[in-house]
Amino acid sequence: MRLLYLHYIDAITREAHGLGKKMRLIPLVGATYFMVAGGPYGLEDIIGKAGYGRALLLLLLIPLVWSLPTSLMVGELASAIPEEGGYYAWVRRALGGFWGFQEAWLSLTASIFDMALYPVTFVLYLGRIAPDWTSGHRGTYWALAVVIGCALWNLRGAKAVGGGSVVLFAAMLAPFAALVAIGLWRGFAGHGAGLHALGGGTATPDMAAAVSVCLWNYMGWDNASTIAQEVENPQRTYPRAMLISAALVAATYTLPLAAVAIAGIPAEQFSTGAWADAARTLGGTGLWGIALALAVVVGGTISGIGMFNALMMSYTRIPYALAKEGLLPKVFATLTPTGVPWLSVGLCAVAWGLAVQMSFERLISIDLVLYGASLSLEFVALVVLRVREPNLMRPFRVPGGTVGAVLAGVGPAILILFAMWAVRDEKMAGIPALVFAALVAVCGPVMYGVIRLVNRRGTPPQ
Repeated sequence: MRLLYLHYIDAITREAHGLGKKMRLIPLVGATYFMVAGGPYGLEDIIGKAGYGRALLLLLLIPLVWSLPTSLMVGELASAIPEEGGYYAWVRRALGGFWGFQEAWLSLTASIFDMALYPVTFVLYLGRIAPDWTSGHRGTYWALAVVIGCALWNLRGAKAVGGGSVVLFAAMLAPFAALVAIGLWRGFAGHGAGLHALGGGTATPDMAAAVSVCLWNYMGWDNASTIAQEVENPQRTYPRAMLISAALVAATYTLPLAAVAIAGIPAEQFSTGAWADAARTLGGTGLWGIALALAVVVGGTISGIGMFNALMMSYTRIPYALAKEGLLPKVFATLTPTGVPWLSVGLCAVAWGLAVQMSFERLISIDLVLYGASLSLEFVALVVLRVREPNLMRPFRVPGGTVGAVLAGVGPAILILFAMWAVRDEKMAGIPALVFAALVAVCGPVMYGVIRLVNRRGTPPQ
């Protein structure tokens, strides 16, 4: 009788904190998709810089050495250590409190260079529908509206964000399904006249920039791990969600590219926002062409909202996890009835809202370097835990034993080094981009030291 009473009390407590309403497989797939991709939007610069053939090759090969190893790593660690905070918890357990904090620091600082892009993407596509709505300061107001709206959406809980991601996924990709069908039909009806485009390039290819943009479009697989305690049966759900999401991302990237190539649209016409022009070309000059172009533009606004909303859910769990370890004030660990760390959501929304007026389009490289450093720590944690805790329950494993775990990190490490080489000549605030990223990273140990001095309640766990 006492056991039944305790079970009843536990169920009431879990329900009060939103833990009885967890995210299932399909919503997690939807959220993961938006954390990584957000549809074909963003591929335009890859096509324009590399040409169809090389762009398609990049989109097929990079997932094999970047996305697949990362999704396998996330599948193993998320199923073995399904804790809130995800990658922070993995690195802390494997390497100690200091490196765990650096993982959190690198991730949160990278988000500053990443999250401002998505409200701006929303405004960019909204401006194609109604230019007057986004002129002057109105664009900033719309961007802030996206931030506020997503914050309110996030306060409803992870399940609401995941379910909404599935709806946004279907709405965003519907016009691309039509675009792919029309492009393939027109191409093959013309006896494959555009097939030769798949083997061609552009007059002035920029492969280094194309690879960097491609990496950016494929990064973020680990972000879904931070909500592990809000996912139903995470040991089984995460590995399946990673593999399904990887297949969806690859398909929704390559099919539209192949369709417009086969239809014969010149690669040189592609730059940011060019999908709407491609839809108008394929749909014709009549009402159907206008409707298809408009649907693609609306999809661009949906992409901006979907990515910002899902990533907000991910990043805001990091301060929560830090607070649980005593590295931030405990108020950051306070949850709403839906299980959401409300203060973290509010402060992150303010920080990202202040950043929306800054121009980050050229700072994909900074984001890549900081994210690459945090991803490297995760692969190190994968190997260290294999050695130190061989008996840790792992419902899913990266194939090949410890050697396989080591080899999984080789491809991503090479691509991260390439990204660093590719930005060697770029500058930020008047200094080289790599130096700027290094200064941001060095602030992590400084912050950790300050927190240890200020935290008089005890030394942070090692």
